[in-house]
Amino acid sequence: MKALYIKIIIIILVVMANKTSGQEKARYNFLNQIETYVIEEKGTERAWTGRYTNNKDQGTYLCKKCGQALFRSDDKFDSRCGWPSFDDEIEGAVKRIPDADGMRTEIVCSNCNAHLGHVFEGEGFTGKNLRHCVNSVSVDFVSDELDSGKYETAILAGGCFWGVEYYLQKMDGVESVVSGYTGGDVKNPSYREVTTGRTGHAEAVKVLYDPGKVSYKDVVKTFLEIHDPTQVNRQGPDIGEQYRSEIFYMNDYQKETAQKLLNILRDKGYDVATELTRAGEFYEAEKYHQDYYFEKGSSPYCHGYTKRF
Repeated sequence: MKALYIKIIIIILVVMANKTSGQEKARYNFLNQIETYVIEEKGTERAWTGRYTNNKDQGTYLCKKCGQALFRSDDKFDSRCGWPSFDDEIEGAVKRIPDADGMRTEIVCSNCNAHLGHVFEGEGFTGKNLRHCVNSVSVDFVSDELDSGKYETAILAGGCFWGVEYYLQKMDGVESVVSGYTGGDVKNPSYREVTTGRTGHAEAVKVLYDPGKVSYKDVVKTFLEIHDPTQVNRQGPDIGEQYRSEIFYMNDYQKETAQKLLNILRDKGYDVATELTRAGEFYEAEKYHQDYYFEKGSSPYCHGYTKRF
């Protein structure tokens, strides 16, 4: 009888572990073709093609797959090898795995095992004598000095991005909000191009938040309460496809969570126009759009809180 109880307990623990694993994987971000090749298949992007190879901005580099903070800009240096190089990592964020041939040492995210690149010692580039050679497509960059840990990203469009940015930045647990463009078919669009309404892009914000302090559900609920989700291709006086209401989900968990919130509004009688779309490339807007109302010292003209949940 005792052996039977032990077996049942083991089965329960295995089921719970598998459920937890499945829930965690549902929060891993979708990857495009090149990201899958590098991160999942352990490939390498071509030298000098990565967007962060020559990036000198101050901030933090995060795992593209799970959002864990990996490297800080203070540890980045120019090794002239064609890939971003770091002589240190955030403590506990990177795991080393010797290659099967014993020639090199692979580095992966310690949280999700995403392939990052390789680490080399003894080259003498810096005083630490260490070089983490990282693929740009394996990481995201935010212009904030973040603590160690795992962060998540939400991409939302609800009219002029100045107002959406303003209110979401005020949320506890939100680390940064960046205004930009997404959802269209023009690469690296300018504000002038997007305002024509012919690029397919929406004015959107990219929200980085600490899931230990605020949930994706709460971020989206606030988003749906600071703009009118029933308006089609407009928000207040701003009219055009670029001002549409849209949630760009990064993974299965976000898709399911956002869909439930939209269904709640529909059940309450709202004629919801908000679209739910898989996230694609997000293009950061020009610098003068960032922190617009905080810099200007005024308030949004077409956004405000309306209790809906």
